[in-house]
Amino acid sequence: MRRCLYSLMLIYGGLFVHMSTTLGLDQRLANSSLTVPLEPTSENFDYQVENAFPGISFVRPVAIVTPPGDTDRVFVVEQDGRIYVVSNLADPVKTLFLDRAGIILRPGNEAGMLGLAFHPNWQANGYFYVYSVFNTTTSVGSGLHDRLSRFQIDPSDANKVLEDSELPILSQFDQASNHNGGDLHFGPDGYLYLSTGDEGGGGDRYRNSRRIDKDFFSSIIRIDVDRLQGNLEPNDHPAIHLDGDGFAYYKIPNDNPFIGATEFNGSEILASDVRTEFFAVGLRNPWRFSFDSNVIYCADVGQYVWEEVNIIESGGDYGWNFKEGAHAFSGSIPSGVALIDPIVEYPHSNGPAIPGGIAQGYSITGGVVYRGLFNIQLQGYYVFGDVSGRIYALHYDESTGTAEDFRQLTSMSSPVAFGKDPVNGDVLIASLGGTVYRLINNTESGSDIPETLSATGAFSDLDNLIPSEGIVPYDVNVTFWSDYAIKTRWFSVPDLSDTLDFDSIENWSFPDGTIWIKHFEMEMVEGDVSSQKRLETRFLVKNSEGTHGFTYRWRADGSDADLVSFEGMDETFTVYEADGVTILREQEWRYPSRSECIQCHTSQGGHALAFGTLQLNREHDYDSGPINQIQALSDVGYFDSPVADVSSFSALSDINDESVSLEDRARSYLHANCVQCHQTDGPSLGNWDARVSLDLASSGLVNGELVNDQGDTMNKTIVPMDTEHSMILQRISSRGAGQMPPLGSNEVDQFGIQLLSDWINSLGDSPDESLVTWNDPT
Repeated sequence: MRRCLYSLMLIYGGLFVHMSTTLGLDQRLANSSLTVPLEPTSENFDYQVENAFPGISFVRPVAIVTPPGDTDRVFVVEQDGRIYVVSNLADPVKTLFLDRAGIILRPGNEAGMLGLAFHPNWQANGYFYVYSVFNTTTSVGSGLHDRLSRFQIDPSDANKVLEDSELPILSQFDQASNHNGGDLHFGPDGYLYLSTGDEGGGGDRYRNSRRIDKDFFSSIIRIDVDRLQGNLEPNDHPAIHLDGDGFAYYKIPNDNPFIGATEFNGSEILASDVRTEFFAVGLRNPWRFSFDSNVIYCADVGQYVWEEVNIIESGGDYGWNFKEGAHAFSGSIPSGVALIDPIVEYPHSNGPAIPGGIAQGYSITGGVVYRGLFNIQLQGYYVFGDVSGRIYALHYDESTGTAEDFRQLTSMSSPVAFGKDPVNGDVLIASLGGTVYRLINNTESGSDIPETLSATGAFSDLDNLIPSEGIVPYDVNVTFWSDYAIKTRWFSVPDLSDTLDFDSIENWSFPDGTIWIKHFEMEMVEGDVSSQKRLETRFLVKNSEGTHGFTYRWRADGSDADLVSFEGMDETFTVYEADGVTILREQEWRYPSRSECIQCHTSQGGHALAFGTLQLNREHDYDSGPINQIQALSDVGYFDSPVADVSSFSALSDINDESVSLEDRARSYLHANCVQCHQTDGPSLGNWDARVSLDLASSGLVNGELVNDQGDTMNKTIVPMDTEHSMILQRISSRGAGQMPPLGSNEVDQFGIQLLSDWINSLGDSPDESLVTWNDPT
């Protein structure tokens, strides 16, 4: 029955478009009816983000740093090994400062160049410090290492580095590419602080979080790079680089908390083995910390359920892996062990309502405390984010040690680093997609999103869903799984002078003002077309910063649909079996929040996701007979230049088409459902690539190493003939913590599970020799 339902969804979707569209596509028409705003508006939040440096972009920016005392420069660290300086901030200029890209060769989404800090006396000594994770060779051996290095600025040009000035300080062998921390800051005390993760894997695979006498993982480190008199030499460790006299390039501050320790977690240890560099311990993956005077804020990325914000104290133990956030995770806490709970935590799903939104996400990014000039209401608030797209703020009360007024400020795409504008103290936020944004007050900007669907101007006949002039229907080859929903799609490029940039394989480019509309319905009685209920109609709007989205929930009487608030909402429906009496399921439907929209509609996925050659290369009937959609769009002038030889282009395969291989269909399914996150430079933490254009060997799918193997080394991305240890299958087969897709779905896709299971079980001893050209006519 499930396979038949899929066929019905696809066939009915095409039939529905045909019946509701009165205009053929014999010419391209302008649209003047749409009233939706180009930018997110003041109705959404009191704050928004804008491009801090218009015309300047980066590649995977992961840190924003300003040297102490500098008032007109910002340094941006790119994960692949480059640092750029943006100078003359009134009229910004981007200059390459340090280039290590040929050395870093980033292995995995969490490795690479991660941190940068300038010495407090950099103007005199020229010193700055960099933290990177890359493959190299040391006395321990060859492989992945975490390296802290010192470099020196060219004394003749403050925007350049002295060639060959690198001085390695620590080079620690690392068994996994994830959980690296890597933030660097000099504290008010003049010492250098460094965050490190638990070495990687999942669940603290390498048993570092409960040790202070092993390596330099799971911690905040505090060292004296000036080797001041009265401070101590570190205990021996092979990761420590030594000078010609056998001394480390740093000392241990004499008040570091674990000096002389002979016991930890209730067990005896040798004081000579203690990592006296440790300032705080028990951290999983501290992704960004910052100082506000003497207060240290640190965001620690969670495992399965909880993300957390901590206030770091000397000697503090923050619980991993006994705890995830404030919740038990693994093992029993020994008697007398004191763990410090976070000041704020939030879950990966089903988060609570807070002012401005919902407190949930999946990978926290630590921020900064606002002390700027213009946003008085934010003074003293810690501003941070989550890669899901949410920007949060909280106020920490030092007198009580608690957080207050935890709220969501706005949303943006993949915030991975925070910094400050040295001119006015504005909060700067780096998106993984390459833009550095500025957080601004939004109370006097923007225009409102229409309150009803009818007011958007999208439909000339709302009852029959007939689109207004210049709004064109389209179909896709493989639909994204949406909890049994039946979907209908339209797009518009309202201005006739605007065109789409075509590519036969890669993402298309769209002009600002392009709008996509997607309508959702569901059968309330299985198999009964007449029982279809209108659920929602979503809009996605392309602008200069990416996209923003919003949705309308249909009224029970079907007369109109009302704008869903920015935090989204949930609703439960009863779906019946074919007899109309027996309950098939109680289904919870998620109307997405504004931040959830941009979490899925990534730049890496092409913004609109299913609007490119692989999905649109199929026929559609515009009321004058079937015609290839790409050819039809080309014929009426939607592309920057005419598209020829459409029959030579590739396409995703219909997942019901048994005339093509299982691999073809399975990989088309994964592309349609996962490519927005799982690809090179995508926001996911995985190591595999969903793009069907890659050959199987290059995709990282078969026997691919996992970021988190759930504590079982047999688990891989896909294991041939082993569904139990194929984590892609396990993730799509569950709902809750760790589910895929990570949001917007409360029902498992039984057909997708069967399709992937059949493919996995069909893979033999040499899966890399199987189909590599999928549905490519060439």
